[in-house]
Amino acid sequence: MRSRDAFSYIVLRVVPDIEREEFVNAGVVVFCRPRRFLEALVELDGDALRALDPDADLEAIHGQLEMARAVAAGTLERPPFGSMSQSQRFHWLSTPRSTVVQPGPLHAGTTHDPAATLAHLFETVVRRP
Repeated sequence: MRSRDAFSYIVLRVVPDIEREEFVNAGVVVFCRPRRFLEALVELDGDALRALDPDADLEAIHGQLEMARAVAAGTLERPPFGSMSQSQRFHWLSTPRSTVVQPGPLHAGTTHDPAATLAHLFETVVRRP
């Protein structure tokens, strides 16, 4: 049996109207420092978002979610992201902000397979079978 390592994760939320505090879960970011793993999966349910805000700019929100995915993957080269470590990128992604795409609370656990944990969390909190 493989050893289990600590990991942290956040759920990316789309909050179209900050005053109403309603949101749609649209992604998960998992960081497992011992395994050097930082990855995000994102997917926006446009129908669920339109139910909260019929005027939401889906294209712009998709762009923000893809940027978060690229920051996690380390593929966004523009400053300051190109020089950030995985830990720094996760901290940037998990820092609270008042924008349409926001990180939820920080959660932690242990895993022997961070990629499988990411896939499970994504299916559970974003796709909600």
